[in-house]
Amino acid sequence: MRSIFPSTTQRYTDPMGVEHIIHKRRLSIGGMVIKGLCMILLIAVAAAFLMPIVLTIANSFMTSSEISANYGRVFSGVSGSRTFIADRVNLKFIPDKVSFSQYITVLLKTPDYLVKFWNSVILVAPIVIFQTVVALGASYCFARFQTKFRSIVFFVYIILMLMPYQVTLVPNYLVADWFHLLNTRWAIILPGVFSPFSVYILTKYMRRIPTAMIEAAKLDGCGEWQIFTRICVPVCRGIIWSVIVLIFMDYWNMVEQPLILLSKAEELFPLSVFLSKINEGDVGLAFAVATFYMVPALLLFVYSEEYLIDGIASSSGIKG
Repeated sequence: MRSIFPSTTQRYTDPMGVEHIIHKRRLSIGGMVIKGLCMILLIAVAAAFLMPIVLTIANSFMTSSEISANYGRVFSGVSGSRTFIADRVNLKFIPDKVSFSQYITVLLKTPDYLVKFWNSVILVAPIVIFQTVVALGASYCFARFQTKFRSIVFFVYIILMLMPYQVTLVPNYLVADWFHLLNTRWAIILPGVFSPFSVYILTKYMRRIPTAMIEAAKLDGCGEWQIFTRICVPVCRGIIWSVIVLIFMDYWNMVEQPLILLSKAEELFPLSVFLSKINEGDVGLAFAVATFYMVPALLLFVYSEEYLIDGIASSSGIKG
C-alpha cells in the first residue's frame, strides 16, 4: 500500500516549501523593521512636542541667577522697542539647584497673578458648563425631532462654526454694545455659552445612537426627558468629556475676546492675556506663571483621559 505522506527526502528537498518559509520570515522581519522605524519616528515627534512643556516646568524651579546665566542674554540687547538674541541660549532641562522662589513670588508676594488666574476661572467655568448643557439640549432636538426647518437651522450652525472668530468679532462687539455688556464678563460668557461647535459635534454623535434603543425605551413607557437623561446622556458620556476638554482649551487660551470686549476693564483680563506682560520682565517668573497656568489643563486631561478614549472607541462602534 502506497503511503499518502511524503518521504523524508521529499519533505526536506521540496523547494517550494523552503521558499515559502523564507518568504514569510522576510515579511515578518520587514514588518518588525517598519514597526521599529515608526515607533522611533513617533517617539521623536512626541519628544519634540513635549520638550517646551518639560523645559518650562524644569526652568520654573531654577534660581534667578541660573536663569539669568542661561537666558539673560535673550533680553540683553535692546534697540529702541526691539528685543533680539545677543548670544546663544543655553537650554537646560535639569536645574543645578531646585528653588521655589519663583512660585513663592507668584502665589504669595504678587497677588496680580492670582487675580488674573481667577479671572480666567470665572470666565471659562460658566462657558464650559452652560455651553455643554445648551449643546446637549439643542443636539437632542436636532437628532430626535423631524421639524420643517431643522436642516436649515443646522446648516446655519455649520456656517457659523466654520467662520473664524475674527469674522464674528465685530457683530459680537456691536451686539454687546447694544445690550450695554461691553467691559463686563457677560460680553465673553454669553457668546461662549451659545457657541455652535459643541452642538455640531454632539448632534452628529446622537444621530448614530441606534433607534432600537429609543423604541425599546418608548415601549417601556419612557418619555422624552427620560430618554434624554437615561439613554442619550449616558451613551454620549465619552464624547461629552471630549467636548468639555475642547471647550476648556479653546477659552482657557483666549486672547482676542478679552482684548476687544474688555478693552476698558483690564482688571477683568484673564491670565492668558497677562502672560505677554510677564514675559517682558523676569524670565524665571514667566516660567513659573506658565507652569501654574498649565496645571488646570493638565489635570483636566489626566482626569478625562479614560472618557476620551471611551468616546473615541464608542464613536467607531455605534452605527445609526
